[in-house]
Amino acid sequence: MFKRLLGMALVFGMAATAPPALAQNCALRADVIAKLQQIYSEELAFGGLQNTRGGQTVMEVWASRESGTYTVLMTHANGISCIVAAGTDFFEVTPRAPAEGAPS
Repeated sequence: MFKRLLGMALVFGMAATAPPALAQNCALRADVIAKLQQIYSEELAFGGLQNTRGGQTVMEVWASRESGTYTVLMTHANGISCIVAAGTDFFEVTPRAPAEGAPS
């Protein structure tokens, strides 16, 4: 009983001190972008500023028309980019022009 209790305590203690999952997906922006361009042929599709508790970050979506992959990056002021999401089957939507005579 004691061994089982000690083993459970060790497992939960190690899990509690593990680094956050997002920290493992972060690196210098230049390194992340180089990999996205070389491996997935992704290019910057769009981006914008986001206000967070720690200041402003840049959110970017990198995508490839060739492979259909996309990656969402969050870049901090210190130059570290973190991969927030990634996936396949990226598509673009072209806004339709309003019909003639329709109110804008």
